[in-house]
Amino acid sequence: MLEVEAKFAVPDTSRIRARLNRQGVRMTRRQQERDVYYNAPHRDFGETDEALRVRYDDTGVTVTYKAPKIRVGSAKAREEFNLAVASGETLEEILSRLGFRRAATVSKVREFYEMGEVTVTLDDVEGLGTFIEIEILTEVGTEDAAERIGAVAKGLGVDGPPIYTSYLEMLLSRQR
Repeated sequence: MLEVEAKFAVPDTSRIRARLNRQGVRMTRRQQERDVYYNAPHRDFGETDEALRVRYDDTGVTVTYKAPKIRVGSAKAREEFNLAVASGETLEEILSRLGFRRAATVSKVREFYEMGEVTVTLDDVEGLGTFIEIEILTEVGTEDAAERIGAVAKGLGVDGPPIYTSYLEMLLSRQR
């Protein structure tokens, strides 16, 4: 499965939330997420553009591997594998014993809006600010997905350049 997404910094999510509501799109859920990122002992994920994440949220714990990003028009795509785990603490202990090192933790409050196959999230990321992400999960047709994401962004009045770096990359660049 490929995740195709575009992310934009927004000074105020209330304008976008109001536009979503005017279009009849309601929030499906709001949750707190704490993402703990790890780096491998045998290669640097910062150099290979990969990510290994343990996500704690209101629904449980998920481990995610993200392959390197691919630019698709004004969006990015990356292969992603997710697996629910019973105990994040146990998983983190296993990773530690295997030599994986914590790289950073990203905390955010996220609102989800579903528009058919398009998911819109409004994110308030601790230490970074507020953002909108528009994404489509697909097995094929990344160019088409990127075009649809662009149309949704335009329809929501989102302008400005898309951000291709992850929240992790943004956070790490501020710490340097």
